[in-house]
Amino acid sequence: MTDTNRVGFDNEKYLREQTVAILERVGRFNNKLYLEFGGKLLYDLHAARVLPGFDPNVKMRLLQMLKDKIDVILCIHAGDIERKKVRADFGITYDVDALKTIDDFREWGIEVTAVVITRYTNQSPAKAFKNKLEHRGVKVYLHYPTKGYPIDVDQIVSDEGYGANTYIKTTNPIVIVTGPGPGSGKLATCLCNLYHEYRRGVKAGYAKFETFPIWDLPIDHKVNIAYEAATVDLKDEVLIDEDHFKAYGVKIVNYNRDIEAFHLLKRILEKITGGGESMYQSPTDMGVNRASSGIVNDDVIQEAAHQEIIRRYFRCAVEYALGLADKETLDQALMVMGKIHARGEDRRVVLPARKASKEAEKSGKGNAGFFCGAAIELHDGTIISGKNSPLMHAAASLVLNASKYLAGLPDSLLLLPKNLIDSVTWLKKDILNGKEVSLDVEEMLILLAISALSNPAAQAALEKLKLLRNCEVHLTHIPTPGDEAGLRKLNVNLTCDPEYSSKSLFVS
Repeated sequence: MTDTNRVGFDNEKYLREQTVAILERVGRFNNKLYLEFGGKLLYDLHAARVLPGFDPNVKMRLLQMLKDKIDVILCIHAGDIERKKVRADFGITYDVDALKTIDDFREWGIEVTAVVITRYTNQSPAKAFKNKLEHRGVKVYLHYPTKGYPIDVDQIVSDEGYGANTYIKTTNPIVIVTGPGPGSGKLATCLCNLYHEYRRGVKAGYAKFETFPIWDLPIDHKVNIAYEAATVDLKDEVLIDEDHFKAYGVKIVNYNRDIEAFHLLKRILEKITGGGESMYQSPTDMGVNRASSGIVNDDVIQEAAHQEIIRRYFRCAVEYALGLADKETLDQALMVMGKIHARGEDRRVVLPARKASKEAEKSGKGNAGFFCGAAIELHDGTIISGKNSPLMHAAASLVLNASKYLAGLPDSLLLLPKNLIDSVTWLKKDILNGKEVSLDVEEMLILLAISALSNPAAQAALEKLKLLRNCEVHLTHIPTPGDEAGLRKLNVNLTCDPEYSSKSLFVS
């Protein structure tokens, strides 16, 4: 049962301890620290799902508290711009996400100092992106692939390696280096500037701020396993940090990529700093993560992480069905599920959605011979379902049914006037030559808003839509673009079975 009063995370406690940790680290390095931000700086929805109570923008609140002490560098990999890589949470490409991030920072009163296009090799889309930013007054730097990386440390740490990239000018003691997703070039950007700082006689430092995995939680804690579920495409694995154990005799965790890269990074840092005493003894030493300090109810956290692991499996299964993930990645997701003995049916909305699909099939009132179901778990634990029909998609029916329930309206009450529905159907079929005329979520919401102008019941239902935020939803099929966009705007946690809702290969 979902209970909004069951909070597992205290943001204020976390902010206090995290701020102290960052300022302490700055003090260790002559008041100049390059702080690489891993994960999502803004809208960290994964963290909000596995740490109930976590503010998705708490890290931005942290930066706002430190805004007089920070510069911000935003990195984006030129190859991601060229490939039009998409951020799944928002359904937008990485270059668009970078633009959104700059706008978001400004809304929080923080200016982005510079954008760095990393591993640039004259890609045309990257050039166009650079021009667009510069026309809007944003400072852009181009960083090229580092010569000698990852084998020849002497060449990497030289004027031909890191020195070949332009020094990024900053003025504040903390330089936040962030980017949209993994592989954006954040670490290389930090190390390039660190190289230039030491050439200028500034003994700056490097540290890493990455929320997951949480280093001082057990290796088998479900929050850390949920991290593995979120990174199955990268094949990340949470491991004991043996370097840390060797140095300090304490068992803590990190993930395989950081552990594997540490000895190379340690050699690079030692070369940059002149070969003196090493900056860090273990990959976990580099981190300033204090997420565990905010955990106030471990039982709530464990259950939330259990559910996130299941959600991630469903997402991976859908990506496999869409051709966006390979069989090896799907097998990895199943393996992670097996670690906690989870089943898809552990998600409370799965079986009711499938039951609704069966009911649609029994009634024979599906759409074009396909029968789809949907279910939502409201914050009081109530399960509401919906099924498809010639009139509307299962997801649209679900949202309408849920809004009626929350408004205290009878399920039989018609909120969408027949003449409005007929007009939209006529537009889609006879004017726009569409084949699919039943209403998707976006279309249903527009009609509900129009109906609310003259119908108090529709107005009451419309006002209750905000209560669907963060509710759990499951569909028995892959949503159409209009359903997916509408559900995303409602901010629900969506999963679906890896099944198509029609025989059509193309869905507009």
